Amino acid sequence: MASSLWLRSIRGRVTFTALMIFAVVLGIGACATSLGVRAKVLNETTRTVAVAARQTYEVISKMPPTGTLPTRGVGFLQVVTPEGRVVAASPEAKGQPAISDLWPVGGDSRVDGTSCTTSPEGGRACFIVVGFQNSRSPYGNVMVYAAEPQPPLLGGHILEMALAVFSLALLTILGWGTWRVVGRTLEPVKRIRAEMAEITGTSNLSRRMTVPDGADEMTELTQTVNATLDRLEQSLESQRRFASDASHELRTPLTGLRTKLELALADPEGDDPQQTMRSALADAERLQAIVDDLLMLARLDAGVQDSLEWINLADLVTTEVKRRPSGHKILMRLKPDVVVQGNRLQLSRLLTNLLANADRHAADEVEVYVGSEGDEAVLEVTDDGLGIPPDQRERVFERFTRLDSARGRDAGGTGLGLPIARDIAAAHRGRLYAADNTDGRGARLVLRLPLSTGGPI
Repeated sequence: MASSLWLRSIRGRVTFTALMIFAVVLGIGACATSLGVRAKVLNETTRTVAVAARQTYEVISKMPPTGTLPTRGVGFLQVVTPEGRVVAASPEAKGQPAISDLWPVGGDSRVDGTSCTTSPEGGRACFIVVGFQNSRSPYGNVMVYAAEPQPPLLGGHILEMALAVFSLALLTILGWGTWRVVGRTLEPVKRIRAEMAEITGTSNLSRRMTVPDGADEMTELTQTVNATLDRLEQSLESQRRFASDASHELRTPLTGLRTKLELALADPEGDDPQQTMRSALADAERLQAIVDDLLMLARLDAGVQDSLEWINLADLVTTEVKRRPSGHKILMRLKPDVVVQGNRLQLSRLLTNLLANADRHAADEVEVYVGSEGDEAVLEVTDDGLGIPPDQRERVFERFTRLDSARGRDAGGTGLGLPIARDIAAAHRGRLYAADNTDGRGARLVLRLPLSTGGPI
């Protein structure tokens, strides 16, 4: 269970993966090293023995027969007849049986091999042997053998054991180092997790993570977490404010409607029933308007977007102005062929909200302009009313916000028209903002949307 939990952690998985990779690399390296060292030692020993055998071959070709051979780089030299009788040997090989019975075949004069002997005490010794056939020697047709004890590296598994011990030690150091390095690297993650758990446990979204020094990935992660907490706090605060304002806005017409109905029931003869029903209908219409606006905001907040189509802004403005009655003169300056891609119902709602806002605050006239600047389509709605103070131009886009002038002139607004219009603009990758009017009077609301050049005109 503990090993399973260890392997599930990032620290354990990284350490295990690093160990497996380096184990394979070290295994391949150890095998290659073993084979290379063995081959090199064998070649060097064989070369030395071959040189000694060749030198002895040349010596016995020139000297009269003798039972003792001079040492030639190796201690074990023998001259052996085809019957296996040793006719001459170096002092070290005196009295020893023939070191090998190998004879060349196929016209070759040299033989190479390994010979092992067992001593009377039970010990076993192996030699690397090189022999040359000399058919014209003073001894007749003989083999000249030179032999050297096999190096310890070739006789057992000492080299492999040494490489295995070295590899295990290296893997141990590597595993410990990887575990420590990964642990130190993930230490900020543990701290972030602990701080996030504390924030979640206390539901205190005003807290922020401690940003570590430096400019590495952990710093960027902490900054991203803090930015997410900022958005969550703003979203939560917006939801709380929205719920409070919505309940207040809904409570007022509901209370008025209930009061009127209760008075009518308590004193049926006191008021004109038609007047009471008309007043109740007005409150119901206001409730319906607020609920419709809330549903629209909910759809926009959820990112619900219907099918998009190519929309000519000049045609859209002309249609909406003709369809919607207005209490003021409406001037239109419309540039043709300004096309955007969007949802017609939502953009119609945006334009209607702008026109309703301008109509509510205008003194004599409302002006609508459609044009383009660069790669943006521009729609402006201007009125000649009191205007919006510069310090209030962002506040008018907050939900359920109505300035004092708006409340004084028309108490029937829901305070959601401009917020809905801005959300629709944002859903269409555009911007809606309040700007200075050219003549210094009235409000000027500017909508900018990405201009589409591939759609129908």
